[in-house]
Amino acid sequence: MARQLRAEQTRTTILTAAAELFDRNGYESTSLSDIVEHAQVTKGALYFHFAAKEDLAQAIMELQSRASRQVASEMDARGHTSLEALMRTTFGITRLAVEGPITRAGLRLATGGVVIRPPLRHPFAELLDITTRRLIGAAKESDVHPDVDAEAAAHALVCFFVGTRVVGRSLEPVARQPRRVAEMWHIMIRGLVPVPRRARYLALATQLEREIKAV
Repeated sequence: MARQLRAEQTRTTILTAAAELFDRNGYESTSLSDIVEHAQVTKGALYFHFAAKEDLAQAIMELQSRASRQVASEMDARGHTSLEALMRTTFGITRLAVEGPITRAGLRLATGGVVIRPPLRHPFAELLDITTRRLIGAAKESDVHPDVDAEAAAHALVCFFVGTRVVGRSLEPVARQPRRVAEMWHIMIRGLVPVPRRARYLALATQLEREIKAV
């Protein structure tokens, strides 16, 4: 049991080190030797868990995908409106990016040409599905204009969300991301939500930003 625990701890250490380097330097510019040095493990320990750099990238994206799905599932279970659940999901993913390197590295890998092997789906495809379902629900709940094309709006929102994080990674500290996501929602709400319901969701965007900063 102790040996198994040590092996799991070593695997986590390697994944965290790889994620930090992938996020900082990119996939192509990071070597296995870099990861071994950063993780402070032996090459044997690394190869025991991962046969190649591609396996590390795949494992990181799997962790990112699992964490994002968990955030979305938690929002589903809390009885929020569809639009609030979607907003909380985007801020939840943002919080993961602020708190640790796995989500940040997963985004960089997903936008960096790394091949995603089945059965793992592309994280953007998963996010598009979640967003589309939530916008369809929001339209039924009258929180979104009834004539909004849910698929088109979901595509625009996901592009906005991902683009905000990609641009921010190059220009700003990661702690700025909650502010940018709040700004994104302030713009999207004005285009999607009927006037009588806007104040609630504009206030929610500001509240969710503050909650991340308070952690």
